Amino acid sequence: MVRHTPRLAAGLPPDDAVLLDAPDGPLAPALLSAALGEYEDAAKLLATTREGGEWESRDRYVVKLAVFARRRGGWLTDWLRAAPGDPDALVVGAELAVRRAWESPARAELLRDAGPLIDAAADGDPRDPVPWRIALDHARGTHAPHSHFEELWAQAVRRSAHHYGCHVSALLFLSAQWYGSHRECLDFAEGAARRALPASLVRTLPARAAFQQLLDCAPSPVQGDRIDRAADLAIDLSGRYRAGDPWPAEARNLLAYVLVRRGRWAEALDQFRMIGPYATSFPWSRLSEDPLREFLETRDEVRLQVASGMPLCHRSGR
Repeated sequence: MVRHTPRLAAGLPPDDAVLLDAPDGPLAPALLSAALGEYEDAAKLLATTREGGEWESRDRYVVKLAVFARRRGGWLTDWLRAAPGDPDALVVGAELAVRRAWESPARAELLRDAGPLIDAAADGDPRDPVPWRIALDHARGTHAPHSHFEELWAQAVRRSAHHYGCHVSALLFLSAQWYGSHRECLDFAEGAARRALPASLVRTLPARAAFQQLLDCAPSPVQGDRIDRAADLAIDLSGRYRAGDPWPAEARNLLAYVLVRRGRWAEALDQFRMIGPYATSFPWSRLSEDPLREFLETRDEVRLQVASGMPLCHRSGR
């Protein structure tokens, strides 16, 4: 371990170079302007995604902007006041309202109040699947029946059949933690992955279903085989993007955790190299209140495990 561990650091950025939830290039200027109390850059960014039908990017930007507005929301208040019917402002406002409700002890009441905001966001642009992803999150918090979930899901996939965010929200609704089971959750994820395009993040959905099962219980041998197949599918998806690409960073962080739990140390180390400096809160925040530290400690553990399995030296002819 002493001999090999330093060599295994090749391709891994140093600890102080790793960033948690770093914004990508287009989002960073919008967040900087929002920090100055200005909403114009955020409005332009979201309008571009809506006009171009860039629904995956739009969903990510909506979430990041709402998270920022949770702490500093004056710019969003000004935006909604200046353009009360703007579909881009409305969808950020709806996301923020649902997030605030989830974090509050008065969740049920606040979620009820958020319903009209989600409806307004959905009416803002009938093509946009993001309000329907928010509606699926809302339904999970309001204990909606499966029939209502199915109605929302049909509306979501009608707008974007392979939208990753909507699939994740549906997966959570069907999880054992909420209104389904581990089997139902994994069945849904595997079916969605089979229908997805080769480079779609939906192909990592089975690994996301496996993550919750690994948190809750030790899988049986049959379940373990399904989890390994889910990991293999996610490895294939990860390989379709360049190393250090921020776009699949969360999927790679999740995959690294699943591989660690399955004892697939060398493959986990490969994924940490593919992640580069882009640590994400999920899944590490589910394990620790300090997700960045959890990421770095797990990465170190993986290096040690790989090093411990390497021979001290190679002797020819033996």
